[in-house]
Amino acid sequence: MVAGGCHPAEEGSEQQERPVQVWAVGSINGLSLNGLSLNGLSLNGLSLNGLSLNGLSTSQFDLWFQTNPTLNDSVMRYVVMCAVPAGDTRTYTSSSTGSTWSWTGSLGLAPAWAQGAPATLTEQRLVSACLAAHTNKFGVQIPLSVQGHGAAGSSIPTDPGELEDYPEREGCFFGNLFNGEGVYAGNNRKALNHKESTPRACALSIKKSGPPECPPLIRVDPDCSEICTQDAASGIYTSCTYNGITYPALTTRLRKQDIYTCGDGVCQVSEKCGTGNDYDNCASDCGRCP
Repeated sequence: MVAGGCHPAEEGSEQQERPVQVWAVGSINGLSLNGLSLNGLSLNGLSLNGLSLNGLSTSQFDLWFQTNPTLNDSVMRYVVMCAVPAGDTRTYTSSSTGSTWSWTGSLGLAPAWAQGAPATLTEQRLVSACLAAHTNKFGVQIPLSVQGHGAAGSSIPTDPGELEDYPEREGCFFGNLFNGEGVYAGNNRKALNHKESTPRACALSIKKSGPPECPPLIRVDPDCSEICTQDAASGIYTSCTYNGITYPALTTRLRKQDIYTCGDGVCQVSEKCGTGNDYDNCASDCGRCP
């Protein structure tokens, strides 16, 4: 059964009860969920106003979605992947065009929303952190490990060998895209040197200050260890405090081969031609610029 659309919030509801809602279809089929996923989302130009705050009706969601179906289909694919348990599906049929889109859950970070209730403030923040963790400056898809806790406190399960397969600590992600608080990333390892780069580039870079490379995602100057609370047992960051607000956080890890070095003979997507040996001036890999 396809249950279409969403319901508006009641007048005077508190912010944490403002809905971000797409009703469920399908059922959990027993698939195990884990934090391994592909990134490739671009947040640049993204507006979630049609998804949140004042509640959703079918027509409101339809209006938002149809403003840019290609972009918003990608957004909803990641929103549902982040918010909804593995095996669950969310299906939307446009009342204006009759076209249907389906998206599959994975991480289950927002259990209230996954059951059709309004998303809590914590769920809004976790979904925002998850979207931020899946952004990619170059729009390419590489695997990463996402670690953290859902809104109900349950951990994102870690597959056997996952930490060994993804040994490179990358970043911490937090914020809220749904209410204007902003969305942020911090560095979670020894900073890259001038020869190194990654195909993600939004969190891990030698650059800290200056214009954001993945707007509206902002990379903060303090490293994760300076502003975040770490779980002693797992080593992941459970929350980060920035601008006087404490957010639930997600932590990411990469494979060794996804830390690139100028001089390895391959011109990577994050490297540029030039006359030197820096990642953005890498003659040995990318040649001299015309």
